[in-house]
Amino acid sequence: MSVLLPIDDLKNKWPKNLYKARIGAVLHPASVGAKLEHSAEIIHKHHGSLFELKCFFGPQHGIHGHTQDNMIEWEGGIDPKYGIPVYSLYGEHRKPTTEMFENIDALLIDLQDVGVRYYTFIWTMYLCMEKAEEMGKTIVVADRPNPLGNKVEGPVLELDHASFVGLHSIPVRHGKTIGQLAEQFKNECFPNLKLEVMKMENWDESMYFDQTGLLWVLPSPNIPTLDTVIVYPGTCLFEATNVSEGRGTTRPFELFGAPFIDSEKLCVHMNGLNLPSVYFRECHFQPTFDKWAGEFCNGAQVHVLNRHTFKAFETGIEILKFLFHEYPNDFSWRTEPFEYEYEKLAIDILLGNGWYRKKFIEG
Repeated sequence: MSVLLPIDDLKNKWPKNLYKARIGAVLHPASVGAKLEHSAEIIHKHHGSLFELKCFFGPQHGIHGHTQDNMIEWEGGIDPKYGIPVYSLYGEHRKPTTEMFENIDALLIDLQDVGVRYYTFIWTMYLCMEKAEEMGKTIVVADRPNPLGNKVEGPVLELDHASFVGLHSIPVRHGKTIGQLAEQFKNECFPNLKLEVMKMENWDESMYFDQTGLLWVLPSPNIPTLDTVIVYPGTCLFEATNVSEGRGTTRPFELFGAPFIDSEKLCVHMNGLNLPSVYFRECHFQPTFDKWAGEFCNGAQVHVLNRHTFKAFETGIEILKFLFHEYPNDFSWRTEPFEYEYEKLAIDILLGNGWYRKKFIEG
């Protein structure tokens, strides 16, 4: 039996205390119902009956996922179909302004997360919750499955390393749905916030996304498949290096490489570690954008043999450890600003602390 999403049952799921409320909605490309109808259309059908739709908000990559590369800002405007304002929460502002919230009573958040702390959509929600508490507005979260189920991996963020890839203390692979995270953020950060979470039906917290009966829609341009999500907790760490994480290829995050890497040596070493349920296959690619664009990279594709026993974060750390020690004159950590952090190393804000890198990669 397929999971029933609350966005497909708004008439019954919408909070009774918000009947006829003025609302905004935070949406992105994967904000769709079970029949792939976009949530903007679903929500608009209830305009004038359940609520009054006043505006849309979009996170990183925009409501339609139109910014392909990473960390590309976009600005809002007027929705051409519905004629209402569209506000960007990944441009001049990441936290909604008072002006954005003036004409609404509640904000509906319908975002498909990928279950990993680095992914910025949950932090867009976090900042919306913060603003809503300040202004006495209500947050309504339409819950969606965590595509990785409920397993947990990686260190918990230490708040002195908070950034837009982690604003609260949760693990790398956090094991919660976006609705469960909203409840955690309210309990631990925003006790006076008015929060409503519309629940799913027929859902089990251990499910991977392909067990839900729902169709996968890429939530951002470089997360095309569930296979991408499965490796992402580990290979996203390459964003903090001069090694390509496969952006600009057809298999982002499953491929990684750089011109200075010896593919054969890399794969012999990594396969020799006998890490659980993973095989490294030599590969070569030429990214069309991002790091090493137009240059030939040598590296590997990460093939997951059993997702239930595969440890994505541990695998990513072991790859980085090899590259750091094998190529001391070529491999480097990213020192440019990363997700609005201008002082700390990108690898440290992804790891969520200042010691893990030194102990488990460089040590």
